[in-house]
Amino acid sequence: MTRTPAVADRFYPGNPEQLRSAMDILVPEVAEDVKKQAMAVVLPHAGYVYSGATAGATISQIRVPETVLIMGPNHHGRGAALALGTEDWRMPMGVVPVDHHLAASILQQSSAIVEDQEAHLFEHSLEVQVPFLQQVQQQLRIVPMVVSHIPYALCLTVAHDLAAAIRTHRQPVLIVASTDMSHYESRQQATQKDSLAIERILALDPQGLYATVLGNRISMCGAIPTTIALLTALELGATQAELVRYTDSGEASGDTSQVVGYAGLIIS
Repeated sequence: MTRTPAVADRFYPGNPEQLRSAMDILVPEVAEDVKKQAMAVVLPHAGYVYSGATAGATISQIRVPETVLIMGPNHHGRGAALALGTEDWRMPMGVVPVDHHLAASILQQSSAIVEDQEAHLFEHSLEVQVPFLQQVQQQLRIVPMVVSHIPYALCLTVAHDLAAAIRTHRQPVLIVASTDMSHYESRQQATQKDSLAIERILALDPQGLYATVLGNRISMCGAIPTTIALLTALELGATQAELVRYTDSGEASGDTSQVVGYAGLIIS
């Protein structure tokens, strides 16, 4: 069984040639020797016309290993709260296999994370990241995980389990946290709120991020995946974070009265 695209021709071109052309534009070429070694990245997941340049600018700056753990929010409410997919993905630019060794290790390590395909059926937050990863890593394997809203204590447990599984994996693993920032607020409001969340990521403060998003009602859809990614990276030895780019949908649409915010960050 393979997962077929849910949002091709809506969020990104479904035609392979058109998608490759889009990737050539959106992902700048960066020499390998100047790319950074990252543990995790935070990438936006809107339609490419809105957030593709931010995602591309961020992913182009790091060395992407063959195995990538992608965590994104559950927009549809289907399936388990922590749903790990084990089906290979048939994407326009080619089939992307699941890293079954790491997936099995995570499932063995964690009682909270379960194998679940239903949560992945219509979810776009992971799918839109895959072409960017394919563009920079031809031998790409993924471990896709859809995450619902869970308490901070469970985020801690999940991160500990993920870090343990990653440590035993024989190859490097990159974590991608997929999130958009504020939704449908004025540019001024979105920028103000999003800066609070971004500050907590830059401070490597996952508990602060969780509390800030909740306390300030920031509609950052992937706050939980980002919290887990930060916790996992810290357990694996992360010491710094940097913001590559922040923008919003108004840059493409011209409408700044109701924007969605997008951020690209690197955690290393």
